[in-house]
Amino acid sequence: MPPETPAGARLAVLSHPRFHAHAPPGFHPERPRRLEAAELGAQRAAATPGVRPVHVPLREATREELERAHDPAWLDRLERTLAGPAGYLDPDTYFNDATRDAAWLAAGSACSLVEALARDEADLGVLLARPPGHHATRNRAMGFCVLNSVAVAAAHALTLGFKRVAVVDWDVHHGNGTQDIFYNHPGVLFVSLHESPTYPDTGYVHETGGAAAPGMTVNLPLPSGCDGGAYALAFERVVLPVLCEAAPDLVLISAGYDAHAQDPLASMLLERGDYRWMAASLRDVAHLSAGGRVGVILEGGYDLTALEQSVEDTLLGLVDPSSAVRPKTTPQSRSADAVIRAVERAHKGFWTSLR
Repeated sequence: MPPETPAGARLAVLSHPRFHAHAPPGFHPERPRRLEAAELGAQRAAATPGVRPVHVPLREATREELERAHDPAWLDRLERTLAGPAGYLDPDTYFNDATRDAAWLAAGSACSLVEALARDEADLGVLLARPPGHHATRNRAMGFCVLNSVAVAAAHALTLGFKRVAVVDWDVHHGNGTQDIFYNHPGVLFVSLHESPTYPDTGYVHETGGAAAPGMTVNLPLPSGCDGGAYALAFERVVLPVLCEAAPDLVLISAGYDAHAQDPLASMLLERGDYRWMAASLRDVAHLSAGGRVGVILEGGYDLTALEQSVEDTLLGLVDPSSAVRPKTTPQSRSADAVIRAVERAHKGFWTSLR
């Protein structure tokens, strides 16, 4: 891996009080305190010696930017709904009078982050925003998500001169919305590691991309109880070889932290150091073809301590990949082997690195 410049990695951390104002009517796992925890973790990482903080202005998404990922008629309906009395967009996804501003600001700020990376104003960046986005499809809000910020950002990146964008989603739930938006788009590689079966019951091995983008969707539906060693095997045998072969010029991470062992909404067994290693591995790949450029966009993660620590570890792994330690392979890690072999079989016709 090429070394950092003597001045250190330039890290942009984007967040805003408007993201806190999107709040549920009662207790809900997707709550403002999540953002407080994530911000604390990011602040500690940004204060690490050798890190150069970079300021990137936040802004709302334009209509043009949103329409690259979302259906125009649906956006009209969504705005009308969000302008009305507080309620729910689906059984899981609440909104209040601050939701419209928060969601539009999240999507636009994801574009600002990509712009900063494109202009070489930052090497790395993280957007800590709410509501999350990766379940939002082209024409539906769902699973706590309103607008798909990472998809809006990836589509925006293609207008800025990037030729191929990779989105790696390690949230414990499949990023069905991101897959839906880019399933037939040859310019975006979507890779998802997620627990299966669980919500939203998508992201199976045979979902490999549409006719115009064969092999550009790579799903690793891992069984419950997978630990860091299992994720490391999936990275080493599928994720990293495919990314190296695809040679993206920008890497975006849909960074959910609900695969952590402490998370109340899932049954995976990751620990904070596992996120550091995964992030470091992606930074190493980014150095090969993307000039080291990596953008991180917060998705899920509902245990506050785990979220705070894991955000910090993710950023430290990106800033200094040499600080990461590969998770140990345990007997439990081998539970992922059948899925990994199935993915290799499903994709060997698309990727020579998996043959």
